[in-house]
Amino acid sequence: MSQQHRTAHLQRSTKESSVDLWLDLDGTGEAEVSTGVRFYDHMLDSFARHSLIDLKVTTTGDIDIDAHHSVEDTAIVLGDAVREALGDKSGISRFGDALVPLDEALAQAVVDVAGRPFFVHEGEPDAQAYVIIGGAYTGSLTQHVFQSFATHAGIALHVRLLSGRDPHHIAECQFKAVARALRFAVERDPRVVGIPSAKGAL
Repeated sequence: MSQQHRTAHLQRSTKESSVDLWLDLDGTGEAEVSTGVRFYDHMLDSFARHSLIDLKVTTTGDIDIDAHHSVEDTAIVLGDAVREALGDKSGISRFGDALVPLDEALAQAVVDVAGRPFFVHEGEPDAQAYVIIGGAYTGSLTQHVFQSFATHAGIALHVRLLSGRDPHHIAECQFKAVARALRFAVERDPRVVGIPSAKGAL
C-alpha cells in the first residue's frame, strides 16, 4: 500500500509581493516556476529537480524597484510549505548531506530537520555579494534565500562553498547541494519508527 504524498499549498501577500506556492515532498522533481526573476526561476527549477520535490510557484512583486522582496518572500513561503508538508516528521531520515560540483565550483550542504532553525554560510568570495546575475539577481541573495528558507522550514542548514570562480556556477552548485541534502533528510526511511529523535519530538 502506497503512502500518502506530503503536500502543502500556501499563499502570502504583502504590499511588496504576492506568492502562491504548492509542493509535494514525494514528487519527481517537476517544476513550474515564475517569480519575475529569471535567474531565480532557474535556481528554483534546479532545486526542485535535484530534491525531487514537485514545485509550483507564482510570485508577483515590485521587481521594478528591486528583486529582493520577490526573492525573499518566495523563500519564506517555500520554507513554510516544507515545514507544513513534513507534518510531525514521523519516519523521516532527518539528516542529509551532499557535495555537488559544477565545473570549477564545489559546494557542500548539510541539513538537520530538527525543528530548530539555524543557518551557517561560508566560503563565498566577497565579490560574489555584488555581482548581478541575469540582469536582476544580486549574488548576495543566495545567502538570504537559504537563511529565510532555513528559518521558516525549521531546519539547521550549513552551506559551504569549497571552490568557485564563475558567479553563476557559485550560486547554482549551492542550490543543487541544498536540494540534494534536503532530499535525503526529508525522505522516508522504512527502518525509522516514529520521530527520529531521542526526545520524541522535532
